[in-house]
Amino acid sequence: MTIKAYGAQAGDQPLEPIAINRRAPTAHDVQIDIAFCGVCHSDVHQVRSEWAGTLYPCVPGHEIVGRVSALGAHVSKYEIGDLVGVGCMVDSCQHCDDCDEGLENYCDEMVGTYNGLTEDAPGYTLGGYSQQIVVHERFVLRIGHPETQLATVAPLLCAGITTYSPLRHWQAGPGKKVGVVGIGGLGHMGIKLAHAMGAHVVAFTTSESKREEAKALGADEVVVSRNADEMAAHAKSFDFILNTVAAPHDLDAFLVLLKRDGTMTLIGAPATPHPSPQVFNLILKRRCLAGSLIGGIPETQEMLDFCAENGIVADIEMIRIDEINAAYERMLKGDVKYRFVIDCASLVA
Repeated sequence: MTIKAYGAQAGDQPLEPIAINRRAPTAHDVQIDIAFCGVCHSDVHQVRSEWAGTLYPCVPGHEIVGRVSALGAHVSKYEIGDLVGVGCMVDSCQHCDDCDEGLENYCDEMVGTYNGLTEDAPGYTLGGYSQQIVVHERFVLRIGHPETQLATVAPLLCAGITTYSPLRHWQAGPGKKVGVVGIGGLGHMGIKLAHAMGAHVVAFTTSESKREEAKALGADEVVVSRNADEMAAHAKSFDFILNTVAAPHDLDAFLVLLKRDGTMTLIGAPATPHPSPQVFNLILKRRCLAGSLIGGIPETQEMLDFCAENGIVADIEMIRIDEINAAYERMLKGDVKYRFVIDCASLVA
């Protein structure tokens, strides 16, 4: 079927209205009428060819929430009208070690929600800046939040799981001192989640003006990273640091804040590399510099359930679809608190 969407025809072109086709649901497919779609920094990188391999026309969007509107004959997990979400992936090989362990996000054949190769026309996936999507039930997630919070749930499908997964993996919780670098779309979720897990949370920002904002999100302490004295006061004290910054910066400034055997995990994805850290900052205290990529489907459902139980949602600014190009420019300037979400009803308004 043909539906309305917004996409870019080339890396140097703005997003504009386009018509796309979605397959009819097959045996295990769930058709979702999209209510809201979050706007991720990855969308900008991919649409503008800052990451290699963009296929055009590109329809971004992988923070999708809505209602089930049709089901394949053999779908057993969902019913018409259910509130559901779709995150960053819609398929994987289903038989490798990663998939067997519920870590489909690390499968070599993982298919992204947009710009991933598929048999559907046009040969690659088209994302959530659209009216509707059809996804195999394995990659559909149940939403337990009230319907009134649906728009604020959308960013959990990427920003939420991207921060939740490393916090869980490196066991953030009571008795742990956890740093969160950056207070943006990812960082504000990291602060909320680490706080809910029971960790002592220290937020790092370059801006004095964000000190009170970070505390309101759940930070126990806030450090302005440009203040050398504030940074030095935390030397060798962190069990874990979650670095959410999506721009190249000095990693050593944060590595030296880790305890022996501490870990800093990078989840921000800059368009160009970070400067290389000093090896001795790792060697002398057996510190680790790591990375993490979203989360598997079981963990993403766990994250959504955790957020529903703890009343956690993203802080958002709602936009119409025709405001998306301006929103991209504002996002690049850090002019959003903390995540844009598209009201997909505006596609037909």
